[in-house]
Amino acid sequence: MPGQKKNNPQARMRVSEHLVELRKRLLLALAGILMASIGGWFLVTPTLNWMQAPLLAVSEQAPQLNFQTIGAAFDMRIQVSLWLGVLISAPWWIFQIGAFIAPGLKRKEKIYIASFGLVGVLLFSGGALSGIWVIPKAVAILNSFTPDGALMLLRADSYITFFMRMVLAFGLSCLAPEILVALNFMGVMTAKTMLKGWRWAVVIAAVFSAVANPLPTAWPMIVQMSALIGLYLLAVGISAINDWIKAGGSLRSHFGKILRKRKHSEASSASKQ
Repeated sequence: MPGQKKNNPQARMRVSEHLVELRKRLLLALAGILMASIGGWFLVTPTLNWMQAPLLAVSEQAPQLNFQTIGAAFDMRIQVSLWLGVLISAPWWIFQIGAFIAPGLKRKEKIYIASFGLVGVLLFSGGALSGIWVIPKAVAILNSFTPDGALMLLRADSYITFFMRMVLAFGLSCLAPEILVALNFMGVMTAKTMLKGWRWAVVIAAVFSAVANPLPTAWPMIVQMSALIGLYLLAVGISAINDWIKAGGSLRSHFGKILRKRKHSEASSASKQ
């Protein structure tokens, strides 16, 4: 409101207002996911065929997906449509995260919200695509343990859940560093605090990589763990720059000081000669 903005130039919100804003953004995000899920319902059949492609690629005799109950096929279609809804509406619900953060920022900082949404979509998409890349390799390796002459009978809900969990786990894990940056911009956490918890970050990255990666070999887990730690360090670096700017620093003054020191040292060495 205009009167509140005059008395509160930085538009700081009370806790109750934050909760109201959070509820609003959650409802908008859920509404977007629901609408995308309705559209995803019509894509379930081609999506299921695509999900079975890794199984068809590893065996001449295609493993059979079995439904244990009469309603299992319908339940699976619901789950896949919801999963598609989350993927399709990713730009929308990621934007809602940025919009929730915006009231806690100054006017000049709100320009970062657009980049927050764009980077978030890229990170989530990159993580999801890496999960899709891992799945065929995981299926091939796990299928290699099947004895010769044996027929693999798979529960449809088990395999489809495995597929969906892998894609979402990889996608959401890549959003974690951006959430850290968001907390820093809101003033909840400083870069120094993040860096103090580096041991926990390494442990969490290792545990997540071990749980999310079904491959029995260590290299895929190490690669994913290294990527998560790299994103964590990038988040710390961005947060450190933001903390420095908030403290009154600027890139121009920083590089100006470096150039002045360099000129002073060159002048001192020239006078000595």
